[in-house]
Amino acid sequence: MASARASAAPSKQTEPDWTQDLRRSGEQSFSSRAMPVRKDKGWEFTDLARLDLDAYEQQSDGDSSATPSRAPVVDQGGGPSVLQVDGNAQREGSGESPGVIVCTLADALAEHPDLVRPHLASLVAERDKFSAHNLSRWQGGAFVYVPSGVRVSSPVVLSAIQATSGSAMFWRSLIVVEAGAEATVVEQYLSADHDLDGYFNPVTEIFVGEDAKLEYLCVQDISDRSWILGSQRARVGRDGALHWVGLGLGSGAGKLRMETDLQGRGADGRVTGAYVGHGRQHLDYDTTQEHAAPDTTSDLAFRGILRERSTAVWSGMIRVEPEAQRTDAFQENRNLLLSDGAHADAIPGLEIEANDVRCTHAATIGRVDPDQLFYLQTRGITREEAERVLVGGFLGVVAERLEGSALHDAVAAALERELELALA
Repeated sequence: MASARASAAPSKQTEPDWTQDLRRSGEQSFSSRAMPVRKDKGWEFTDLARLDLDAYEQQSDGDSSATPSRAPVVDQGGGPSVLQVDGNAQREGSGESPGVIVCTLADALAEHPDLVRPHLASLVAERDKFSAHNLSRWQGGAFVYVPSGVRVSSPVVLSAIQATSGSAMFWRSLIVVEAGAEATVVEQYLSADHDLDGYFNPVTEIFVGEDAKLEYLCVQDISDRSWILGSQRARVGRDGALHWVGLGLGSGAGKLRMETDLQGRGADGRVTGAYVGHGRQHLDYDTTQEHAAPDTTSDLAFRGILRERSTAVWSGMIRVEPEAQRTDAFQENRNLLLSDGAHADAIPGLEIEANDVRCTHAATIGRVDPDQLFYLQTRGITREEAERVLVGGFLGVVAERLEGSALHDAVAAALERELELALA
């Protein structure tokens, strides 16, 4: 089980030598690492015994006319965007402001190597077997660059569609928002068929510069029969602000790492997440709030609803370095189980090496409150309507955290859609 079929490796003929060196390093690291098992730290709740990487073949091309099996949360629109179908990536629009770059990552290597080289693989290189796999195999991908002081008014939309059953897709994105700049970026992982059997391996690297602001929405809505194993990491500079929104709506099993690294004094990281599971889906989110500088703040809130025999695990870590005095950090994970067969695990954690901090966490797993149901029914509301009100209010907290954001309506509509399906 050394690798997904090597015959479909990306062409490196037009890549610079340093990129080829990264690929070789990734391939060596991937080949030398064993497949994680449940006794390994971080993998206790996610079983990869059924995953055979050799069964998935990377596609060198793709049909750009392919459409996702479900409507995407955010349409491509006419603004700056990148669309990739299997191995075929293309830019759909250009930057609307001077100096803004929105293109495939492969094109950026050729056209803007000086902007890509300082950042590519500097956050996520060979952190585990799967990030190493991505480093060696990614193709196409997306690159977003917003220069200092520029505000991008329209959301940048990056969409990756896996269209071939039995395929492996390695998606890599690099988002750089320079000092004093502002942007909204949407990244969507999609499947062309609701029954597609695939292996989806994404890596995202985000850089938020000094006094810059980024709203970033990542939607995972791939087929319920597909695996997802990916890593996402953001670094925030002095007085920078990142609001990271993650929606987990699809996949059959896997794990997604989300790491926020607050590197500059006064940096702020806000993370809002929601997942909705059904059938036998297994969703695994591993989040880290890393405080590496004084006066930094972070606030994470994840909510999940699970029905039928779906399962979920959230493990979150707040890590405070010795120099990160006056850190203010909070994390919470709340789960609502809608059926007897559903199950959730919530594992908050703290690693604090500074002595002037405020760090707290909360986690709950429960069912719809029968007393609340009864109260609503005494007001003439049917049981079904009452349950919808309570579950809708539970998920509505996610949208409330986006009040005033360009992402609010899209996220609220997506959660409403999932709510209707969950209570159907």
